[in-house]
Amino acid sequence: MSEFYIKLGKRIKELRERLEISQQKLAELLGVSRPIVSQIENGDRKITAEELIKLAEIFNLSVESLKDFRNEPEVILPAASQGKKQTPSRPKIRINIPQKNLEKFKEVLLYILNKVGSKPNIGETVIYKLLYFIDFDYYEKYEEQLIGATYIKNNYGPTPLEFKKIVDKMISDNEIIKVESEYFKYPQTKYLPLRKADLSKLKANEIELIDDVLNRLSDMNATQISEYSHNDVPWLTTEDQQIIEYESVFYRTPPYSKREYSENLQQD
Repeated sequence: MSEFYIKLGKRIKELRERLEISQQKLAELLGVSRPIVSQIENGDRKITAEELIKLAEIFNLSVESLKDFRNEPEVILPAASQGKKQTPSRPKIRINIPQKNLEKFKEVLLYILNKVGSKPNIGETVIYKLLYFIDFDYYEKYEEQLIGATYIKNNYGPTPLEFKKIVDKMISDNEIIKVESEYFKYPQTKYLPLRKADLSKLKANEIELIDDVLNRLSDMNATQISEYSHNDVPWLTTEDQQIIEYESVFYRTPPYSKREYSENLQQD
């Protein structure tokens, strides 16, 4: 078998394990037997175009990014950023999360989960988009960051790169639990809070904006909120798998814009 299929199989295995999906579960989602998934991951079987498209959908990626074997961005939490020896590798993005950003991310996520996390439609994909609109709406309105997460343009909308690493830490610290479930027969990853958010770490205007986003968008399912994000200028103006720049919010059009820009026109 060619080197391409060996590398592709390794990438599929890494993505499956990262999502904590068994070979049997991936086989069911893909519509094949478990031994076939094993053959694919070992690079012993070619993948059809239809299977490649389906795998991209399962992993929430575009087909091109699924076939991209470059190292993914490395996320470094504050506790892990000291004394860590880096193994030589290809150049890649390193995201060092300051302590204050880590704490803000955790409290905002806990606030979201306490408010809407029990809704049947609120799975991981919806949470990604809620965080995106909270971050980008706040930046447009106040010209400063709320969480300040790093979002990339994925096939199904903006994805916060820091999410997995921070959530893993929150699970180990008994702040949230991860629940694998189904929503209309589709696999869904939910997170449930084990404590209340510390509101002393959130400003009044931050809570107000978060509530506004939740009131507007938290009833959408994953497909609806992903499609909604696709018409926002920051997502539209970013290349696939690239980081979405915060400054692009100032070019937003209605109904996404959170500011009134007419006053500048009046001054002119």
